[in-house]
Amino acid sequence: MKLLKRFLLGLIIILALASLIIIATGHSHLFKAVASTYLLGRTGPSIDEHAIFESREVTTGKHQPWETGKHYNKIYDKKLLTEIEKFNPAALLVVKHDKIVYEKYWGDYNENSLTNSFSVAKTFIGLLIGIAIDEGKINSVDDPVGNYLPKYKDNPELTIKHLLTMSSGINFDESYKSPFGHMAKAYYGSDIKELNKDYSLTETPGKKWTYLGGNTIILSFILEEVTGISIAEYMSQKVWQPIGAKNAALWSLDKKDGREKAYCCFYSNARDFARIGKLYLNDGLWNKRRIVSQKYVDASTCSAYNLKDKNGMPVGFYGYQMWMTYYKDMDIFYARGIQGQFIIVIPEREIVIVRLGHQRGENLPNYHPSDFYTYLDFALKQ
Repeated sequence: MKLLKRFLLGLIIILALASLIIIATGHSHLFKAVASTYLLGRTGPSIDEHAIFESREVTTGKHQPWETGKHYNKIYDKKLLTEIEKFNPAALLVVKHDKIVYEKYWGDYNENSLTNSFSVAKTFIGLLIGIAIDEGKINSVDDPVGNYLPKYKDNPELTIKHLLTMSSGINFDESYKSPFGHMAKAYYGSDIKELNKDYSLTETPGKKWTYLGGNTIILSFILEEVTGISIAEYMSQKVWQPIGAKNAALWSLDKKDGREKAYCCFYSNARDFARIGKLYLNDGLWNKRRIVSQKYVDASTCSAYNLKDKNGMPVGFYGYQMWMTYYKDMDIFYARGIQGQFIIVIPEREIVIVRLGHQRGENLPNYHPSDFYTYLDFALKQ
């Protein structure tokens, strides 16, 4: 019994010292990270975590229902569907000519289930920047960031476009495996604005493409500054309500009444996510209502060829917070998240694809996930 008491006392002392070290070294986010992953039997984030984080509602207006196609769920490739199911999907939806032609859910998920967008939300921030420009709240993508955020007033070479195209030259670290990295602190921490103070410009902007969520976070700070309202409220007013979303979405916050985790963590469903795809498919129009200018949509979906990737190759796969490729003689652009969240647009075929799930294929040398092409092939057979 004495031995057990000594062991427990020693363990308590070790845990107390470890906790003090964690706090003293600025890694208090680890408490939240461990509690919401390892203690629940997981090794990383989940698509079903909206209940463990504070959030702000992205409200709806009048619902505008989707129509279903004549051959709804009647035409599909069983072999490709088997391939899709290897990556633990939650939802797959295909819209063609403005009608849902295929829709399937797995497990306990359905058309109203709210799941994490992860980095798909980056595209939403890019969209809101375009709207703010159209409204005159931001003059141009070529404006210096310092015009809006005092932290960067001594870096006039850094522009909004550099943030949009992931070429800011700011020294964010984007490791999704390190519990001490910027993304872990942003996801599990409690003060995104304070966290941003730890990073600064270390390379010349507009030269090198480096995918960093911190760029999106800075864009959200600009939006807060120029609109005077929260990101969720701006998204509600300018996008979610006008496009007739059925369900209110949730955008995770860093703390109660805090800031949106703008680089991720927008919780919605396949049918409502598809509305964003339709908006881009129609060059910023929603049923004849202009949401964002065609000029901005065109710029967003144009590759940043002037940039170089880590191998010195032109960036032909990324625009303004948007991915793109050329496949089977067609231009395709899309938003994506780390666990296989996709909103894909194939303009030539008037197709929008939404895939939600728990797993994504490995990135190929061309930066596109391997399973991405399976969703394209599946939809093209509709």
